[in-house]
Amino acid sequence: MALLLVVVTLVITLADAGTGPQLHFALFMGIAPLIAALRCGYRWTALVAAVYVLCQVFIQVRLVPDWSVASKVVGAFGALLVAVFALVLCRTRLEREALYARTRMVADAVQREMLRELPLSAGPLEAYGFYVSAQEGARVGGDIYEAVETPHGLRLMIGDVQGKGMPAIGAGHEVLASFREAAHYKDSLEAVAERMEQALARYNVRSAERGGQERFVTALLLEVRGEDGTKVLSCGHIPYYLVRDGQVTERNDGEGGLPLGLDWLTGEARQSVAVEPVADDWIVLCTDGVTEARGADGAFYPLADRLARWTHLEPDELARTLRADLERFTGGELKDDATVLIVRRGPHAAGRQPAVDQAESGGQAEARGQAGSRDQAEDQDQLSMARAAAA
Repeated sequence: MALLLVVVTLVITLADAGTGPQLHFALFMGIAPLIAALRCGYRWTALVAAVYVLCQVFIQVRLVPDWSVASKVVGAFGALLVAVFALVLCRTRLEREALYARTRMVADAVQREMLRELPLSAGPLEAYGFYVSAQEGARVGGDIYEAVETPHGLRLMIGDVQGKGMPAIGAGHEVLASFREAAHYKDSLEAVAERMEQALARYNVRSAERGGQERFVTALLLEVRGEDGTKVLSCGHIPYYLVRDGQVTERNDGEGGLPLGLDWLTGEARQSVAVEPVADDWIVLCTDGVTEARGADGAFYPLADRLARWTHLEPDELARTLRADLERFTGGELKDDATVLIVRRGPHAAGRQPAVDQAESGGQAEARGQAGSRDQAEDQDQLSMARAAAA
């Protein structure tokens, strides 16, 4: 770009030299340093500005002999001002681009820590899919998801915060953090959901005190416990889809529970539902940003029909196909955050058991206990030595 601007400036200056003093196209070339300031680096902008100033001085000295000395000085000084302004503009642009890059890097790091990138894995389970924020430039928003391997089995969650985009992040983060913590320490899905409810209630209180909006969250919790089968608990979330032998079935297991944040309306305890999946089953979870996405004719996105059409695809390819099809269907104008999770047992899941089934033998537990005792004794000795040294 800079070299092109230099060549154009020189060509126009030479053309002016051949046309005589009556017409000067080079007087309009002040735009060249400004274009360089917006598109090029600082040194290249300086080169374009220098060539522009030299060409203008040449025109003032050689091509306009009838002008007074004062007019020529004013013309050269005006060209110099344009060049200086272009350099200042370029420097300002580069500083803002650097600041934006640093800010974007920090924001990306924070967002990646909040919401892990897909695919997820938890023991033998794999979760492929996609997440698209309704707010341009954001990686996270009102949809949340997680999959963890815990002492109580494999647990997976997908949720949808009231609202969309960046304003819904706070409530989503509270619910997601409480799930990650409670999933490891609570024995039942009901207890996990209760902790999520409590976390969201505290967030709503703080939000109301600051004049913010209280929010609720729909969520679907899934638990796989080896021989104990699978349980599903719905907190007002939309149904999920079961893919078995190429057939797609909409499942409403556990439907009827209130969303998180609205438990105070009835005070009724949530109940999980036991299901009996087959080893080759796929489960497709999504948020209403997918099922309620509208096309140009106002029709809703037919997710079940699309799944039935592409059940032969591998999960990663199915996720890419669904995302591309959803963008085509909506013309790239999603009105809400959209998430799809395609969950199945991995190809190497045979022989693997969740953490709850990986019980240690008595000898292993005793050996580990003895090792722990030795480590504790060593720590005590080191602590005593440190105290003596300090004294």
